[in-house]
Amino acid sequence: MVDANTAVRPAPALLPALGATTSLQALVALALFAPGVVAPRAHIEVWPLSMFSCAVFAVGIPASFWGGGFIARLGSMRIASLCAAAIIASMALASLGSTAALLAAGLCLGLAFGPETPASAVLLARLVTAERRAFVFSVRQTGNQIGAVCVSLVLPAIAISLGPAWCYAAVGACALLAIAWFERLRPAYAVKVVPLPELSLRTRLALVTADRRIAMLALASMPFSAMQVSLNTVFVPLGTRELGLSHVEAGMALACAQAGGLIGRLGWGFVATRLNASRGVLVVIGLGMTFCAALLGLDGVSLGRTGQFAIATLFGLTASGWNGVFVAEIARLAPQDRIGETTGAVLTASYAGLLAAPALVSFLDSAASLGAAFFALACLALCGTLALVWGGHDKGKK
Repeated sequence: MVDANTAVRPAPALLPALGATTSLQALVALALFAPGVVAPRAHIEVWPLSMFSCAVFAVGIPASFWGGGFIARLGSMRIASLCAAAIIASMALASLGSTAALLAAGLCLGLAFGPETPASAVLLARLVTAERRAFVFSVRQTGNQIGAVCVSLVLPAIAISLGPAWCYAAVGACALLAIAWFERLRPAYAVKVVPLPELSLRTRLALVTADRRIAMLALASMPFSAMQVSLNTVFVPLGTRELGLSHVEAGMALACAQAGGLIGRLGWGFVATRLNASRGVLVVIGLGMTFCAALLGLDGVSLGRTGQFAIATLFGLTASGWNGVFVAEIARLAPQDRIGETTGAVLTASYAGLLAAPALVSFLDSAASLGAAFFALACLALCGTLALVWGGHDKGKK
């Protein structure tokens, strides 16, 4: 009993599926951002944080790329339960506190990070009409911001009052509750299908390279992902070290960024749906994140508290708001019987950007400053935006 792209479900079945897949992404975000947010209290430096992120994405890349076959065999809800179990194990390891334990936690979290978006795309694509796809996928992607806002507002207080280990325990407890929910929903979304033949490595890569529009999406997603993960993981250290913010103020600024991302994921999806212009919306988003990162990196301290919070909100609106429109565009362009595999293949490029970003930021932080790192990311995001513009000129058939 597994999910199928071709299965037809009644419209009301969309809501519990949307809630479950959004919650899964929120859980992944809670686990991914927790070490960076509690870093000042736990005395975690930028380098261990970078290694944690690299470990997540190093495992997430193959897990996403090859996850389509497991999704077809096990079903999206069972994959969701397995992802939640990986989150519990990851948080248990992170609570040990050592650099080695944090690295192991990252490797374990990658098993959840990689498959969750392809699994959600497969499930939602067969439940939603083409006209509503961009908005529904954008709603699903708000899980990242929901989790990030909770991390930014709640975990610093828990870390200060109870200690960092309790932060990880809270995330693990949420994941445990989620498993019970996913397993309760699983029978409603399980249907009998004949599994499609497994794709070879070359065929999976061809899903991306055969259509220039998809290829440019994949290329642009690398710097966009790098920008997003850097905002989420090192903005608090940037605020406390270079923007003149206290730990609590930096956490509040990050919460503003995540709230902006939450609004952006809904707002951009609504605009893309109304205008039927997903790629144009992505271009505007790319220009916005380029501006914000460059401004904060070059002269963020001169903005003052009000200006810093405003730019942080705009930064989140763009750098954390693009994903829903992006995934919906993949689902639109992909072969409809291979949405999971295509999404996983394109996200491999995105995760490559996530993997490279921590190392780049760590290097530039050591050589210059975190501000210089954000300016470099702004330059790369501008290149990604230009790739979207160039790829959008291809109106030919796939």
